[in-house]
Amino acid sequence: MDGLMDKVVILTGASEGIGRALARELARLGCHLVLTARSETRLQSLALELAQEQGAQADVLVHSADLTHPHECRELIDACIARFGRLDILINNAGMTMWSRFDELEDLAILEQIMAVNYLAPARLTHMALPHLKQSRGQVVAIASVAGLTGVPTRSGYAASKHAVMGFFDSLRIELADDDVAVTVICPDFVVSQIHKRALDGKGNPLGTTPMKEDKIMSAEACAAAMAPAIACRERLLIMSRRGRLGRWVRLLWPSLIDKLARKAIAGGH
Repeated sequence: MDGLMDKVVILTGASEGIGRALARELARLGCHLVLTARSETRLQSLALELAQEQGAQADVLVHSADLTHPHECRELIDACIARFGRLDILINNAGMTMWSRFDELEDLAILEQIMAVNYLAPARLTHMALPHLKQSRGQVVAIASVAGLTGVPTRSGYAASKHAVMGFFDSLRIELADDDVAVTVICPDFVVSQIHKRALDGKGNPLGTTPMKEDKIMSAEACAAAMAPAIACRERLLIMSRRGRLGRWVRLLWPSLIDKLARKAIAGGH
């Protein structure tokens, strides 16, 4: 994966889960990293891990930010350019989810919050990064979800936000074709991550414990290892589970079956 060597990468949602594992994978492959998330403490602990693992080869800038605030998006881009002088790859990984039937939601502001984090923030950050990505003929990576491909019960707001991500970045790919800026969309299935513990219930409170059977789903490390080649090769789309890949086609021919499979997956926690 020489295509990632010496690339300057902004990675959002880097403090835990998929983002943390991906940061370690990209550092191993020789990337210069700008790591961002809301928690300065978790980012600093990650930077320390990378320094211990990679030694002097680890080239990391930590920049905590809440990317739902436009000025913090701008400050992140500016910090990257000030440190490295360019931007090659923007990876929009930060996200949040929910775990509630729609008719059990007590506060519909949950939907606005999820859309702000999962769709509007990466759209805004990408807009600010584009001048630099055009200069470097770089790449935008969006971490979507198999929930962006079909409906998922108890995840209506999350699925809606990921459908928005898919539509936005598919459209952006066409617009940027003449600028030689690649757009890669990655759709993980269930992955072991803190995002499940922080999923919002019908009242807008974090669950606190994961409802997933974590021994049955992909580890964050395996997910990151599978993502890296797709990013290095500037692939268009990576769907990271067999059921996700099959589901795209089965949905066209037998949509009720996909509904049943989605219901079964949620009920089984994997």
